[in-house]
Amino acid sequence: MKTLSRKLLQQLSSKQTEGYQVFNQTKFHARMVEFLAIRHHAYSTKAIPDFGQPTPASHPQLMNEGEITPGITSEEYISRRKRLLELLPEKSFAIIAAAPIKMMTDVVPYTFRQDADYLYLTGCQQPGGVAVLSQECGLCMFMPEAKAHDIVWQGQTAGVDAALEMFKAEKAYPMSKLNEILPGMIKRSCKLFHNTLTATPTYTDMETFQKAAHVGKVSDLSIFTHDLRWVKSPAELKLMKESASIACQALLQTILHSKTYTYEAMLSAKVEYECRMRGAQRMAFNPVVGGGPNGSVIHYSRNDQKIKGGNLVLMDVGCELHGYCSDLTRTWPPCGSFSSVQEEVYDLILQTNKECIRLCKPGASIRQIHNYSVELLFKGLKEIGILKRDQFRSYHQLNPTSIGHYLGMDVHDSSMISYDRPLKPGVVITIEPGIYLPSSFDGPERYQGIGIRIEDEVLIMETGCEVLTGSMPKEIKHIESLLNNYSHGMEMEGHNNIKAATS
Repeated sequence: MKTLSRKLLQQLSSKQTEGYQVFNQTKFHARMVEFLAIRHHAYSTKAIPDFGQPTPASHPQLMNEGEITPGITSEEYISRRKRLLELLPEKSFAIIAAAPIKMMTDVVPYTFRQDADYLYLTGCQQPGGVAVLSQECGLCMFMPEAKAHDIVWQGQTAGVDAALEMFKAEKAYPMSKLNEILPGMIKRSCKLFHNTLTATPTYTDMETFQKAAHVGKVSDLSIFTHDLRWVKSPAELKLMKESASIACQALLQTILHSKTYTYEAMLSAKVEYECRMRGAQRMAFNPVVGGGPNGSVIHYSRNDQKIKGGNLVLMDVGCELHGYCSDLTRTWPPCGSFSSVQEEVYDLILQTNKECIRLCKPGASIRQIHNYSVELLFKGLKEIGILKRDQFRSYHQLNPTSIGHYLGMDVHDSSMISYDRPLKPGVVITIEPGIYLPSSFDGPERYQGIGIRIEDEVLIMETGCEVLTGSMPKEIKHIESLLNNYSHGMEMEGHNNIKAATS
């Protein structure tokens, strides 16, 4: 306020009349009153409750009326809770804790990411809460109590009012009431389920909880929530398609610049920038950017090497859009062309990718598709000469991974669901065959240091499947054409700019 007064004072005092300089104190006060009135009026007409996360009122460009999170309505959240209650045994209830804040240093937290089960059932994107779901009370939320100091430093957060108004809880209490209310609920129940991965001492240290666990009344809730999350709703699939589209566009832009961005870290920064600029809130995981031999390290994440000319780059990336993840991998030569050896191995991986995608349909399972991929790759590696006839055990050293995994709110989604379960329409999986030949590989020298993976997202449909990452090129001729034509275009543009500047 003092700064504002000083600026207005300077503006008014700088005005001159003929022959003399005037400062009118009355005018100054009038301007101040006018400014404050306008400021107060503007604020009051746009007074919107701050629930600590986007709402249709605060972010109309992002959310529609009736949505708790972008793309997901309150009706869908209520339906999820109803379906979970139908799965739970009679006279049982569930405790779902929000993810905790994790500190990077004493005062600097890591970027917060909500626990998927808590988000799936409540829509609350903030830490510190505990939700209880039962036939007795419906959704009961215990909410953190924001202190004045926290609001000043971190902003407003959702409280009891938000739990009732925004998240549609039947009951809501401050966290200080947890010790008073939860023990009674535990005593009245025959069975208690909770998310063991995000369990918090706030309730696990309670004497009643520990007694219930001791007599076998406590079980993992994930067997139910993962089952619910396994098949995606139309609203969820819309978000997953958008997330996949963002990742594809970002990776394509990164590939096109890879001739000039010759460091793994640059490519990692580029793909994250492109994802964020297209609306993703974060990366789904730290990008894997393996140049040359680093591509043979399956979850390589150091991204600190210079990419040598002629080497391949394996990039595994995914982003998160409003709680839903994407995941895809492409391998390409930044120089613009595959060598004959690289092309030989790449073509084997590409054909395996295509054949496995053809198997993706209702009734098939990830396990069946995986076993088929092993047959194809083992046969191909023998024909190429990378493996000998009696080296089936060596194959698993070159590819110890599954052909794919479930995908959704987590990258490896619904991990409690067996890979033997027959796939259903609405399930999203990855298909990601790969071969990883380290520099120490005991085989033909020309293949040493090559890592190749081609990963796509696949949605199971009634009549087959849809490849959600189908817009991302993977054919050799398409990749080489893109790299060479784009680079040529950049060179021509630079030449024309120089010509125009010197003419």
